[in-house]
Amino acid sequence: MKNQDIMTVNGIPVPLEGESNVLAVIRKAGIQLPTFCYHSELSIHGACRMCMFEDEQGRLAAACSAIPEAGMNIRTNTKRLLKYRKTILELILANHCRDCTTCLFSTDCKLQDLANRFQIEDVRFPNTNTVRKQDISSLCITKDQSKCILCGDCVRVCNEVQNVGAIDFAGRGSKMTVSTAFNIPLGESDCVGCGQCSAACPTGALVVRDDRGKLWDAIYNPDVIVTAQIAPAVRVAIGKAFGLGKSESAMGQITAALRRIGFDEVHDTATGADLTVMEEAAEFLARLEKGPHEYPLFTSCCPAWVQFAEKKYPELMEHVSTCKSPMQMFAAVLKDRHGEKPQFHVAVMPCTAKKFEAARPEFKADGGAFVDLVITTQELIHLIKESGIVFAELEPEAVDSQFGQMTGAGVIFGVTGGVTEAVLRRVSAAKSQNALRSIALTGVRGMDGVKEAAIAAEGGELRIAIVSGLGNVSKLIERIRAGEHFDFVEVMACPGGCVCGGGQPSAHFDEKKARGEGLYAADRLMSAKSSDENPLVANLYGGLLKDRSHELLHVSYGTH
Repeated sequence: MKNQDIMTVNGIPVPLEGESNVLAVIRKAGIQLPTFCYHSELSIHGACRMCMFEDEQGRLAAACSAIPEAGMNIRTNTKRLLKYRKTILELILANHCRDCTTCLFSTDCKLQDLANRFQIEDVRFPNTNTVRKQDISSLCITKDQSKCILCGDCVRVCNEVQNVGAIDFAGRGSKMTVSTAFNIPLGESDCVGCGQCSAACPTGALVVRDDRGKLWDAIYNPDVIVTAQIAPAVRVAIGKAFGLGKSESAMGQITAALRRIGFDEVHDTATGADLTVMEEAAEFLARLEKGPHEYPLFTSCCPAWVQFAEKKYPELMEHVSTCKSPMQMFAAVLKDRHGEKPQFHVAVMPCTAKKFEAARPEFKADGGAFVDLVITTQELIHLIKESGIVFAELEPEAVDSQFGQMTGAGVIFGVTGGVTEAVLRRVSAAKSQNALRSIALTGVRGMDGVKEAAIAAEGGELRIAIVSGLGNVSKLIERIRAGEHFDFVEVMACPGGCVCGGGQPSAHFDEKKARGEGLYAADRLMSAKSSDENPLVANLYGGLLKDRSHELLHVSYGTH
């Protein structure tokens, strides 16, 4: 290795291999510099100054924004830097709510973690932060300004990644806050409930709305039958919290845990996903028969995307599938099967926006919702811990047998590209293992924000786009408006799909990718791969759904 290819970090020579900033080089040296405002997927903000380093001339610079150069000789743990970081932490804590014992982020808070790491035992500065009320106007996210450290992570995710722009910095100096436009309640803003802001927040200023109290009320009511459905993405995200593998499917243990918590029935949303595949494939084929359209058929499984389209692209709503999401399709089938005894139906989801979807008037009948409550993976983890259940020691259990059949197509719904692959399996005449492998190799898999596939079909070629991350959706829509043609577009609001949903435990990119691989691994173990091979689906169409499939499985959002 030539000298010009070397940078020295704390006396350790580190090769330069195209790293975009000094922070990446430092981490390659095995040193984990503290950061609040740095995310590799976002623009460089450089606000927190926790990642400062010192060069040979005694100059300080932020590692996240400094460009690595050959011959640089830096140190990251000098006496001066240690004092500097401790002072920054004290200043942040001086202006921060310190009710750690009652905070949902306790033990998962980056500020708490760094305060322990740097042994902050006392804060010398007075707390000048005025007490602010929590904003609980959103059904999806709770905002507590007293815990905000102005790192800007939420602002950049909302604006750069999601292109929603519901929040931004307001005010100047000591009066600066993260706010909606004109400081209106979050629930009345352009927020679509995707929860990516809370996933990026390091301190609990933005958290998933906690609805566990409503669940306990239902479980303790002897006159109510409490049922649950579990989304595919939940099973590959919960295990890490209880010492299991980061991509290991824990569906059996989740089922066992819910029964111990007090649920009367437990079901798998993958069954509902099989219904969605059948309906969406039929809708897609019927649309193709009518001839070319100006816009493609957009999927409708993601409630944050539906809200995004309603608010930013209302003219596209007539091109969004009328199919309900798997959660709502399954709920329509499950609800009201117990005579006069009321049923309280809970959906365990990776998604914060599902809380809003469950409350929409379009998903209510006779004044009651099909889904009474949505709890996220994060809330489920809290429920299990609250109940004292030793999750890792649970023997896996099967879901209830009445609706206990599903296919691999329904399971892969939880990762970007999964909906498209499931639909292609359904419309494909060939169902052999090699045929399914060929579909998987068309470009539908992978964690890229935009994927494209060309599929041979009768009379020509079908062009398909798979998009995750709402910012990528906006870019694709501009391409379509400019004349580019697609027949089918799968949209998921969260980058990477539901496995990376706002209600999932926080994770780095590699871990999120592993979650998707966990769903594909579960798919490989399923004997039935295509939704039309599910005998339960056939029975439903011959029974409950006979002459009622459109009524129970489709929805109009008012602009269709």
